[in-house]
Amino acid sequence: MFYKNGYNSTGINEIIEKANIAKATLYNHFKSKEEICISYLKHKNATFLAQIDEYARSKKNGSAQVLAIFDFLQLFFKDKDFNGCWCIKTVAEIPRENENIRSEIIKSKSSFIELIGQLIDSNLKEKSKKERSVIAKQVYLLYEGAVAESHLHQEDWPIKEAKNLCAKII
Repeated sequence: MFYKNGYNSTGINEIIEKANIAKATLYNHFKSKEEICISYLKHKNATFLAQIDEYARSKKNGSAQVLAIFDFLQLFFKDKDFNGCWCIKTVAEIPRENENIRSEIIKSKSSFIELIGQLIDSNLKEKSKKERSVIAKQVYLLYEGAVAESHLHQEDWPIKEAKNLCAKII
């Protein structure tokens, strides 16, 4: 519901109803809506990282493994439930002072940069360590831009163009 409707538009009572649980049960597990959101972000991130890593590593060694993250995004975009980036959607709705949710989102994004870095380290060994670190951040920015723009335009051309730019970078 957070991903589809947004954090602010999803109420505790709606969560309770959809989960078909008692209010006391919910509050046994979570003290607040913020805690539910953090759990949601952790779950989405863990699932995403495992799936994209498995997908990329299933490809031929070399640049194909790095470029595969854009193919994964293409598949994600085609899913009927695609609604952009759950982290960016959430951070856009929380107050700047909400350090708990913001911190979880930063951890999620940092772990994605790390995963991209691992793919680059494994597949672009001819580059220096410093070059690989810079490339990982550039690929991350291309990916994130492709997510946002494909969601905005409701078209996949940003994903295709980001992949083309990535191929030039690597």
